[in-house]
Amino acid sequence: MRYLNFTAILVTLLAMLPIANATVINGSVTSGTGTFVELSPGFTASNPDNTVGDNTFQNTNLYAFNEDQNTSVLGTSLNVDILASTGTFGTLAIGTVVASHYVFFDPALGARQAGWVDFDSDILAIITSSNNLGASDYLANTGVTYLNPGFRGLEAGDFVGIAGGNSKRLNVNWFASTPGDYVRVLTAYSPGATVPEPGTLALLCLGLASIGCRRKKQV
Repeated sequence: MRYLNFTAILVTLLAMLPIANATVINGSVTSGTGTFVELSPGFTASNPDNTVGDNTFQNTNLYAFNEDQNTSVLGTSLNVDILASTGTFGTLAIGTVVASHYVFFDPALGARQAGWVDFDSDILAIITSSNNLGASDYLANTGVTYLNPGFRGLEAGDFVGIAGGNSKRLNVNWFASTPGDYVRVLTAYSPGATVPEPGTLALLCLGLASIGCRRKKQV
């Protein structure tokens, strides 16, 4: 008899699946001199590498990166500065499933910027204050070092909000110098973060079924 290690086969096939990780879809700078840049944690665009929050970029780009995806609010309800359902401060209940994203502007000199960032799911909440950013850092889970926590967030006159008629778009219009402007965007469950395409799953099932049939014939 010839036995097959189905666990090893399944792990190998799953590793071959085209799993999407990015839930930031796109972005643009509509006023200012920079461009939109999506980062992947482990990035080397900062100085030091893989850091944000204390003049580590020093340019006029609009940046965003994905933090932990499809994770849950733990321990206590989470305070947020802009709740999508009301447009004002509020809370997300324990157990709420979110995908977390970081969006920021870190120019070398004082500069104003306007632009937008699109996500693949509806925005549930935006966190803009230093205290609420610190309390929600457990959602990050990226390995990125978040510097200067007491000065993260926004200043008077800065604006971030959900675009009218597009619940997946964050609009920004802010002025920053040292150490920059930083916000966390919490979106609903991201369909693209962990789920392979249905056609790919179907092929996987057919492959496993075929292997199973072969094994029966060889017993």
